[in-house]
Amino acid sequence: MRKVELGRTGVMVTEICLGTMTWGTQNTEAEGHAQIDCALDRGVNFIDTAEVYPVNPISAETVGRTEEIIGTWFAKTGRRKDVVLATKIAGNGMKAVREGGPISPKEIRAAVEGSLKRLQTDHIDLYQFHWPNRGGYHFRQNWKYDATKQPGKAEIEADMIACLETLAALRGEGKIGHFGLSNESAWGTMQFARLADAGHGPRVAAIQNEYSLMYRLHDTDLAETCVHEGVTLLAYSPLATGMLSGKYSGGAVPERSRRSINRELGGRSNPRAFDVADLYVGLAREAGLDPVTMAIAWIMGRPFPVVPIIGATSVAQLEKSLDAAGTALDKPLLDAIDRVHHAHPMPF
Repeated sequence: MRKVELGRTGVMVTEICLGTMTWGTQNTEAEGHAQIDCALDRGVNFIDTAEVYPVNPISAETVGRTEEIIGTWFAKTGRRKDVVLATKIAGNGMKAVREGGPISPKEIRAAVEGSLKRLQTDHIDLYQFHWPNRGGYHFRQNWKYDATKQPGKAEIEADMIACLETLAALRGEGKIGHFGLSNESAWGTMQFARLADAGHGPRVAAIQNEYSLMYRLHDTDLAETCVHEGVTLLAYSPLATGMLSGKYSGGAVPERSRRSINRELGGRSNPRAFDVADLYVGLAREAGLDPVTMAIAWIMGRPFPVVPIIGATSVAQLEKSLDAAGTALDKPLLDAIDRVHHAHPMPF
């Protein structure tokens, strides 16, 4: 599998990253371990998780369980050195984690120590802020986004500096390697980059935002920011929570699927969205491709630095995403995809 540089870090990661957020609710420990084995056998060296995982649902009883599952795999196999490991600190308002406090120097230290213990490792290669303290437009909040409700710029900057300086100290202690953002905006990414350039802490290497055939808010200002600032997009929900697999076609709700647990799919579920997903699924099948493979391969071919984060509840599902490595979409198919997007630019 091809490797790409993570930001400007010199760290080479595979062009596909293994996501883990179902391990501990929808998946057992054994199933999580089997997915890691499968991904590494196929050449993957990059795994992403978060202290708040698993999801579907998020609860105080299960918070941290996914990291524990990864930690037991490291302990069992001794293969920590074979993995570039990324995790995230939960942001403001997540009551299931440390009473929902904002990301702060104190919370960063507590979160890092907790993750290290659960992951059974002495360092985290990429440490990410799961969402910004000031709020943002992700998770379907773009429809009512209002930046005037945020704190003033000076307060935001002071908060960013304090957090960056804490990351710099942790990096000096060898506990983290590099820094990433998640659910961030172009403006927020630029502020972190500017403050790092001014000497306040590590430079942002990656931004983990939602991105798929059906959700393309990264394509303009954020893409420009990432190209010029050397920031890699880690694209989560590359299958639009499974809609692009075709498994929900005709109103189907497969057992153990995300929709069987979260009917609204985080605000994505509406009749138009399923109809648009079926258009992409149809294009894949006409081209002789699995819809999952096409959706992941399309992301990998975008004209900015990007690594899709793939997730699955079975090894068989995982294999379809991994098949995107080395799959090139031809121009007629890409043109057909563009026509669907132009006709249906924001399905949810």
